[in-house]
Amino acid sequence: MSANKQDTKVAWVDPDDAPELSDEWFDGADVHDNGVLIRRGRGRPRVAKPKQQITLRLDADIIERFRATGPGWQARINEALRKAG
Repeated sequence: MSANKQDTKVAWVDPDDAPELSDEWFDGADVHDNGVLIRRGRGRPRVAKPKQQITLRLDADIIERFRATGPGWQARINEALRKAG
């Protein structure tokens, strides 16, 4: 097998063809400390005032009307309640 490796030619790569290192690239890069990968937290970042999960009983026609508006219907109910309050 080592005979095949000797016949392999190394392709020269022009360093000027390397992509630019942007701020977005660095934001997505892994962080290492003394050779140890520092993992980021999983999931979404914490918000200052998180929403609370509750059980709320609403009339069926109200739910149907909001669901008919498509994805995000629960957020629209939240907006309607905020305006009413």
